[in-house]
Amino acid sequence: MTDPPASQYIVAKATDSDDDGDAAAAAAAAAAVTTRTAHARLLSPKAASASARVARQAQAQFVRRHSVAAEQYDPEGDDNDDEEADHAAGRTAIHAKTEAQRTRIRDAVSPIFIFRSLDADQINDVIDAMFERRVDAGDDVIRQGDDGDNFYVIESGVYDVIFSAAAGKEEEEDASAEAKTVVHRFEERGSFGEMALMYNVPRSATVTAVTSGTLWAMDRKSFRRIVLRSAYRKRKRYEALIDTVPMLRSIDAYERMNLADALTSSVFRDGERIIRQGADADGMYFVEEGEVRIVIATTARDGAAGRETEVARMKTGMYFGEMALVENSPRSASVFAVGTTKVAFLERTSFERLLGPCVDVMKRDIDVYRKNNP
Repeated sequence: MTDPPASQYIVAKATDSDDDGDAAAAAAAAAAVTTRTAHARLLSPKAASASARVARQAQAQFVRRHSVAAEQYDPEGDDNDDEEADHAAGRTAIHAKTEAQRTRIRDAVSPIFIFRSLDADQINDVIDAMFERRVDAGDDVIRQGDDGDNFYVIESGVYDVIFSAAAGKEEEEDASAEAKTVVHRFEERGSFGEMALMYNVPRSATVTAVTSGTLWAMDRKSFRRIVLRSAYRKRKRYEALIDTVPMLRSIDAYERMNLADALTSSVFRDGERIIRQGADADGMYFVEEGEVRIVIATTARDGAAGRETEVARMKTGMYFGEMALVENSPRSASVFAVGTTKVAFLERTSFERLLGPCVDVMKRDIDVYRKNNP
């Protein structure tokens, strides 16, 4: 059996990556391998050999990255919840900032996927750990092949992600401008550099400033401690919640892990509306802490607002909002928090992807509910 083409390995790595720069660079490497291999057949023996060598370099870089073990960090063994002790011991850094700077950083990190699961205190830790870096046009922020030192969030400026199939081989004839490809451009927003920090691998591309700009950077130690520990604890917390939901016992361990990663938490104050009757369904909810009450509003014959009737209450480990998703219909009731209540939200696309095995159970529960509430 022959080995799969190099482009197959590289594309697989690109689809596994959450980093725009890394994924784009990997895709470019795949294209470089495929193109150069095809062109080599039409070139002179010397040129064909050089072209094939560049292709092998691109393949080797990304196949090697595919199997590199992550830098040793054990979030399970890191059970220290004392953030002040972390700072005092140098485990996370603190860089002083004005309130205006803190607001700008918060605005910059809020759209970034890896920070969405962090609570308010953890976001403050992220802001504390970040330091400002100003760049001029032409500056290389990171260089392909270097060790990863910082993770970067863009506040302003334009930046090109450049992949070189001949990186690290400057002494060879192939290390020319022709071997470099701009595979992505960040304009005024975005982030890059996390993959090298998370997996202890060299930078997969160079990021160069096209204009002057401002970046917020977080060092490797702070990034891993805040982000990775948070992700681990989030998963363990949601796995414990899933264990309390009888319906979810039918899904396997891998599906449970994916479900835990897909959930996001929100806290509601007493009396605050979580779901509005008649609204489109965007997801379902699990009660993490506290209690909710479910209310149905009736409409008078003359079209005026009728009375509201409380039909049920849900406590920790119970779920709501699934009926509209299963039946693809508007919300049939409103849901309000009773006291301070924390809920885990699963958006529609994740529901459809992860909870297929549970839909029949939900349908039976809906039928029982309707029999008891005609």
